[in-house]
Amino acid sequence: MPSPHSYPRRQALQMMAAGLATAIAAQPALAATPMEVWKDPNCGCCKDWIARMEQAGFSATVHVSGNQAVRARLGLPQRLASCHSALVGGYLVEGHVPPADVRKLLQQKPKALGIVVAGMPVGSPGMDGPAYGSRKDPFDVLLVSKTGAGSEVTTRVFSSYRD
Repeated sequence: MPSPHSYPRRQALQMMAAGLATAIAAQPALAATPMEVWKDPNCGCCKDWIARMEQAGFSATVHVSGNQAVRARLGLPQRLASCHSALVGGYLVEGHVPPADVRKLLQQKPKALGIVVAGMPVGSPGMDGPAYGSRKDPFDVLLVSKTGAGSEVTTRVFSSYRD
């Protein structure tokens, strides 16, 4: 095979670019973070939240059976409930939690049940479509921890959204 110095400059650059493209294409794609979601079959905002999570690099397995049973099994009180529940990396993610907060949870790995956005605040991920205009209700993402005393939990603000 001739040395690269014997090729004209343009041809040598094209060959290097083709080699680089081949090397990049051969790299494995970054794996999406798996999550399992339980949602109400009639809820459109759950579908929108799942789409936002998938755009942010999560891969959802969806159960269209409601989320009350999984919430009860994991010990999340009704006062912290929303329309969908997810399990990600061993944590419960309840409601319209922004993808960045789920990433933060997975990076920090606190000793906790998970994070929640109780209710369905307008402007949160999945509740921010055209039907809501530019309305944005303030909301908090709460870190939920078991107290060890039966089914009691404690909460503290994990992230706050006020604009």
